[in-house]
Amino acid sequence: EKWDENSLEEDKEDRNVDVSVVVSVQWLLDILLGYLVLILLVIFRILTDRYRQGKKGTFSLVHGMANSFTATRNLEKRVNMKFMKLGSKPDAFQADGKCIRYVTSDLATDVTINVGEVKFYLHKFPLLSKSSRLRKLVLKASEECCDEINMVDFPGGPKAFEICAKFCYGMTVTLNAYNVVAACCAAEYLEMTEDVDRGNLIFKIEVFLNSSIFRSWKDSIIVLQTTKSVLPWSENLKIVGRCIDSIASKTSVDPAKITWSYTYNRKLSVSDKMAGDGMKFREKIVSVPKDWWVEDICELDIDLYKRVMTAVKSKGRMDGVAICEALKTYAVRWLPDSVDTLDSDVHSWRNKLLVETIVCLLPLDRGVGCSCSFLLKLLKVAILVGVDNSAKEDLLKRISLRLYEASVKDLLIPARPPQTTLYDIEMVLSIVKRYMMLSHDLDVAKNEMGCTDFVLGHGSLLSVGKLIDEYLEEIARDPNLSLASFIDLSQCVPEFARPVHDGLYKAIDTYLKEHLSLTKVERKKLCSLMDVKKLTMDASMHAAQNERLPLRVVVQVLFFEQVRSAAGVQPLRDTSHSTTNTDEELEKTAAEDCNSLEKQMSRIKIKEDAFQEKCELAKQSSKNSKSGIQLLPSRSRRMFDKLWGFGKGHADNRSSETSASSQSPTSMVPGDTKSSGSSSRNRRHSIS
Repeated sequence: EKWDENSLEEDKEDRNVDVSVVVSVQWLLDILLGYLVLILLVIFRILTDRYRQGKKGTFSLVHGMANSFTATRNLEKRVNMKFMKLGSKPDAFQADGKCIRYVTSDLATDVTINVGEVKFYLHKFPLLSKSSRLRKLVLKASEECCDEINMVDFPGGPKAFEICAKFCYGMTVTLNAYNVVAACCAAEYLEMTEDVDRGNLIFKIEVFLNSSIFRSWKDSIIVLQTTKSVLPWSENLKIVGRCIDSIASKTSVDPAKITWSYTYNRKLSVSDKMAGDGMKFREKIVSVPKDWWVEDICELDIDLYKRVMTAVKSKGRMDGVAICEALKTYAVRWLPDSVDTLDSDVHSWRNKLLVETIVCLLPLDRGVGCSCSFLLKLLKVAILVGVDNSAKEDLLKRISLRLYEASVKDLLIPARPPQTTLYDIEMVLSIVKRYMMLSHDLDVAKNEMGCTDFVLGHGSLLSVGKLIDEYLEEIARDPNLSLASFIDLSQCVPEFARPVHDGLYKAIDTYLKEHLSLTKVERKKLCSLMDVKKLTMDASMHAAQNERLPLRVVVQVLFFEQVRSAAGVQPLRDTSHSTTNTDEELEKTAAEDCNSLEKQMSRIKIKEDAFQEKCELAKQSSKNSKSGIQLLPSRSRRMFDKLWGFGKGHADNRSSETSASSQSPTSMVPGDTKSSGSSSRNRRHSIS
């Protein structure tokens, strides 16, 4: 019976334990369920708000993730920011309006200190135990029977003084990158040195700067930004110089050893993308670009930025490409996009200083680093804001070295009064002349050194020749462009830089189309820039049907096409993209073509009668035929007969547009001359 009683008691105890465990588990499950319901309600509320704002679909989730990522980055910045806590007593400072600060204490305050517009009611003992300057000021005030101490020129203002006062009271003070400079200058002003008290504020701030601030990338930049508000104290205390040296040293660190956070929102270059395509995902995250630092220092003012970049360049460890990328990023960050804003009186001085600073910070090696597009954009801004001639001259020299990289859009520099054209033609002309002089000097230097590899230089000249032809076509639409300016710019490109004249022909045709008031002499002078022997088949076909060209030019085009077809010479092809043909090869090809033409002249004369019969048949053939014989059949035959007579010495040098007296006796039936010529003239049209 006793055993049964004991067993029953044990069973009751086990049951009680089981019941308590079940109750505990059920209680935990209820708590978890409550949290789950709360989370679901929050998510539902967020989705409802997004839906009400018109953000439907899956992109709301992506937007929420982006916001979460931004918040995480901001939190990370705050967590990574270095700070130092001083003191242990609770903060007893109170405010009475905006201009009065006092300490809550059982003891009455016995000193009043005015810092700027704020009045502080404090106690003498804690202040005098830490500050040597306050001792002198309190003594002087007591001698003069004055109850208040005025500090008008206090560095850092009332906030910096309050930090020093709290430190004197032993209250909790937090130093960070935003207030440490002001606190340091205020402590120096109050002479809170080790001679007054051991472990004083100046010593603690110095330890914080050396152990934390100057070892942090972003904290060094923040501290450097705050130094401007406490000049010249921050400069005299060498805080500015130490921050600049810290930033410049970190920019030259091997990217593989960088462990701190930085800002990089720019697009990767093509080479970086190609290199990154073969990496694994983990490697892509870990990799650090060489110009990782350029965006963070863009927040600096122009004077501090200039000093930082000068220090970076003086280290000698940064290449010109990274320097130019930094300058480009800073220019994009601070230069306005609007022309009106650039030229406004409010920002004119600032923009001028910015451009001049960027120009003086460009790498010394003018042929490396900055792209020609960036330099030309900088030149446009420099002209608008009116920078000094020395800065513009430096830009012109740099641009002339890399002109072959430019595009037509880059060269469209707006003209300034008193110029009447849309674009500054004289500026582009001076750049091209500089480039040609530099190319000539480079060729002479190569010849003196015995170098025979001219492939790269020739390819650059071909690129410049094509660029100028495209630029001429663009500016030819300007009704105020004079013929002399067009001719001067066209003639500044040497012949060997323009192996094919299709681009020049398009520019001339555009100019003729926009300037209908040109005289016959001016049209002839303009078309004399073009060599019809260097036109491709397509350009020749178009020129033969172009009513804007002088008749003599059309005759020349037809003649050379007919001779070329009869001689079996291959038509020219556009080789403007080629960089492998040298001048000697082009001259050799031209000589071979001339020899071939001479050999075929006798054959052409023998087949003259057959040629005339083919011309008669060509009148009835399709107008879309690409054969050189079928281009304007009746007029082609007459013009070819004229030129044939001219080639034999039976025609004078007068223009073919004057009269029909210069025609060959076998040219045409007299009655057909007018009708045939007018019909062929009507069929000519422009396809440009």
